[in-house]
Amino acid sequence: MLLVPRANAVPDARFSRGLAAFLVAVTIHALAALIVGLLSHTRLGPPLAPRATRAADRPVAFRPLTASQFEKNRGKDAPTFASREKEKPKEKKQPEQPPGQVVDVAPGNGEIAPDAKFAAETNNTVKKETRAKEQTAFYRNAMPQRTATRKVEATGNDPVEAAQLSGNNGVGQDDRPLKETPKAMALEVPEQKAQSELTIKVPATGGIGPVVANRAEVEALEGNSKRLNLQLGDPNAATDGSEGRVGAEGQVNLLPSPAVLDTVNGAAANDHLQDVDEGDGTFLNTREWKYAAFFNRVKQSVGQQWNPNAQLRLRDPTLQIYGGRDRHTLLQVTLTSDGRLKEAWVEKSSGLDFLDLEAVKAFERAQPFPNPPAGLIAADQTVHFQFGFYLEMSGRPGLRLFRAQD
Repeated sequence: MLLVPRANAVPDARFSRGLAAFLVAVTIHALAALIVGLLSHTRLGPPLAPRATRAADRPVAFRPLTASQFEKNRGKDAPTFASREKEKPKEKKQPEQPPGQVVDVAPGNGEIAPDAKFAAETNNTVKKETRAKEQTAFYRNAMPQRTATRKVEATGNDPVEAAQLSGNNGVGQDDRPLKETPKAMALEVPEQKAQSELTIKVPATGGIGPVVANRAEVEALEGNSKRLNLQLGDPNAATDGSEGRVGAEGQVNLLPSPAVLDTVNGAAANDHLQDVDEGDGTFLNTREWKYAAFFNRVKQSVGQQWNPNAQLRLRDPTLQIYGGRDRHTLLQVTLTSDGRLKEAWVEKSSGLDFLDLEAVKAFERAQPFPNPPAGLIAADQTVHFQFGFYLEMSGRPGLRLFRAQD
């Protein structure tokens, strides 16, 4: 009888091999740990003991530092906080407002009036404010009134009262007294009457005819004798007197007289002065404003281009249609930084479109306005202001410039 053992009674070969590999791995790790421990003890000394907890240990908290504390911690050579911080853009100041209505007047007396309602180039104080009866836009120098000493009636040629002659009433080159003529010196010229040209033609066929000599034309000469007599006098006589350059007596000087020049140059500006009584001249209480000169140049240029009366006469010659009341046009004006007109629009109409259009056209024709002051230029590189055009029923045109609403 053959006996065969059961399959589960013999150990599995695969299990035996896995168990042997596990045991080998454990042995190797144990040996490696032993070797590392021996090396650490030999080279680095015994292992560090755990650090005991100190009584001074406490939780950590974060606290922000001020700019000065931060700079102090950084040290002297570190860049400053301000240099690293971005520079904030500076806010541009708003344009300065005038202390009242801008007017163009003669230089003031320098005294400050506390109740002045007008802004000008200089300070001035008067006892009573008045405006001139006669105002004009065609002036060069603002004066209380026309500076001519008399009213000039004539137009065209210069109406001088007397001929302006050169020295010594037109008979000398300078104003020294005339040198007396020596008695030994004389000049006598015969008088001669005017003669016309005369030519007699003899008949070609011959014959008897008048026998008259031909003569040329001769102009009249007013002499002082019947013969020519010239005596030079003593050549050794003194000749330091006025030399006799003969003037043209009665000839009118072509240069304008001082009166006419004053009429052109000096006059009252055509500022619209509300609630100011009419008088012999323009005298106002003014406060000095450094930008008044620029605006006065603007007014003068615009005033010379503005002609509302011509537009009114063109459409209503008899003033029966539009002549019932005064007219007022208010513009909002914007100039560029180089003085050119950027925009002009009607804020308040006069009630007549053609008068409003004439006001806008006056600004267009008068531009540019050179050199706007930097203090008037806003953040958008423009100059803004209001400009008023006034046309009274009396026919007097006036201008008004201001920066704020009335």
